[in-house]
Parts: sequence; C-alpha cells; structure tokens
Amino acid sequence: MTRPVLALIASAGGGVEHWFVPELARPLAEEGWRLAVTVTPTAARWLEPLVPDLEALTDLPVRSTSRLPGEPRPHPPADAFVLAPGTANSVAKLALGIADNQALTVLCEGLGRRAPMVVLVRANDDQLAHPAFDGHLAVLRTAGVRLVSTGGPSAVRRELTAARRP
Repeated sequence: MTRPVLALIASAGGGVEHWFVPELARPLAEEGWRLAVTVTPTAARWLEPLVPDLEALTDLPVRSTSRLPGEPRPHPPADAFVLAPGTANSVAKLALGIADNQALTVLCEGLGRRAPMVVLVRANDDQLAHPAFDGHLAVLRTAGVRLVSTGGPSAVRRELTAARRP
C-alpha cells in the first residue's frame, strides 16, 4: 500500500529546531505519512544539523531551494500540507499568494488545489496585533486551512487527522 504524501513545511520560528523532528516529523512518519520536507531559507540554516535525521524518516531530500529547469521534481505530489511553525511572515505571504521561496511555492500550490492544510501559527503579540494579520487568517480560513494557535505539534497532528476525514 502506498503511503500518503505529506508536504511538511517549516519556517524559522517558535523553537522549531527543538521540536520539529521529535514532536512532529517522527510521529507523522510513524503514523504512516511519507514526508516531503521543505523549509524556508532561514529555517534551512536553523535545521541544518537535523537534515540527516529528517532524511532518515523518508526517502526524499529535504528542500530549501527550487530545482533548476529540466531537473525532475524531487518530491511527489502531496496529499496534504502542514506549515509548522507558520511565522507571521509566512502566514501573510501564504494568504496573499506570495511564493517567493520554495517553501511558500509548495504551500501556495497546495492552497490553490484546496488540499487539506494545517498551519501552526507562531507569532508574537505585536505581530498578532498588526492591522492586517486578522485578515490574513480570515483568508486562510475561507480557503479551508485549519489554523492551530495552541497545543503545538500534537494539535497539528490532531487537526491533520480531522482534515483528512471524509
């Protein structure tokens, strides 16, 4: 049986370097997901020491840059998407359709397909109070994105399970 593919995307925030592998990636792989991990450029620097652990969980490379023209796609099409953590910057770009790095390109394509998507929102109080932020969250909710603001990685896994129910 083919495992479903999860596009697991990380941006740089919320202590991602401490919990991304042990609390999110590894449990998702154990739950049967084939992980296609893509990280933002800054997250790539933060998570660099963890790349071998991430690649051991899947048979796919961890991506942070786009492929060159003519190169094959390194990840198969995803059945679902998770952005964890979703910084204020990444959430705003996703809501506006700004795909200025590989991680946001993957997410924007998933949102365009209306595939199941969960975002773990990680922003500080000042970012949450920005006049545009509530609008960004509203756009994502309207598109069917499940937003998680409390509960961390375990809440993301619960929402992902709920998002995939018929």
